[in-house]
Amino acid sequence: MRRVFTGIATGVALAALIGSAAACGSSGGSGGDTDADGVDQVKVGVIPIVDVAPIYLGQQKGFFKNRNIELTMESGQGGAAIVPGVVSGQFQFGFSNFTSLLLAQTKNVPIKTVANGVASTGEQGKDFGAVMVKKDSPIKTAADLAGKKVSVNTLKNIGDTTVRESVRKAGGDPKNINFVEVPFANAPAALEEGQVDAVWVVEPSLTQVKAAGGRMVASNYVDAAPNLSVAAYFTSAKLAGEDADLVNRFTEAINESLTYADGHPDEVRAVLGSYTKIDEKTRADLTLPKWPVEINKESVDTLAKLGAQDGIFDGATPDVAKLLP
Repeated sequence: MRRVFTGIATGVALAALIGSAAACGSSGGSGGDTDADGVDQVKVGVIPIVDVAPIYLGQQKGFFKNRNIELTMESGQGGAAIVPGVVSGQFQFGFSNFTSLLLAQTKNVPIKTVANGVASTGEQGKDFGAVMVKKDSPIKTAADLAGKKVSVNTLKNIGDTTVRESVRKAGGDPKNINFVEVPFANAPAALEEGQVDAVWVVEPSLTQVKAAGGRMVASNYVDAAPNLSVAAYFTSAKLAGEDADLVNRFTEAINESLTYADGHPDEVRAVLGSYTKIDEKTRADLTLPKWPVEINKESVDTLAKLGAQDGIFDGATPDVAKLLP
């Protein structure tokens, strides 16, 4: 039975949850159960979005079963909810964006990335995330976002830091952007009703805004770094130390899943129907992200730099080398 985490809506909540994870240390259980046939029962904390399609596709294709892993995916609202679950042993692995993981690392939360999760397409105007405005908006470029009200799904996270970078690169002042927290699913309506001047959205909300006549003003992931590594799969330091074999088998299966997903977009669109409520027409129109096996370390360094510059880490400096495999 899926457990859905709620209430992880703000940067304050994120910091509080990460703090609780740090307090837990590595005291929780580590590996999943192993059945009589030697198959490991593994729970993975995921977010029900396009980004995690490869793990569902890999499950369907038997990539995990071939390595004696039986997967159960459990939905969290975001990485902030998933991190404590991984540290406590509720999940053996989890999925989260890199800014959340970097924040956890600055709080000495005992986690380690094991595989890439999702990446930007690297193409301006053709990425799976973007800053959008209404068709008749006076905002023409990212520089015009200065002083405007812009929605992000979570404050003080990867959204506002990358949007600020788009503004900087366009010659605007990012310091006085008024970021407003709006879930991606609610962002199209917030834009249409004039609650905000612009929205940062990812798929499928991006396609929904386009369908309503919205206009793109920035590909913020692309502006932040070439081929940005956006998110990763991770585990606890405890599990990594106690069951390296399981971690290696999981990593191999994820990497095979990423490669397969990257080469079979039609199957990706089909599997989305198994764990999201995205309708078939929208699935057909989506801009899919990229799923490379290799983490782009330089781009993670950039996220760490941008987050520090924008005060995401409360004055701390992330140690990227400690977080990455």
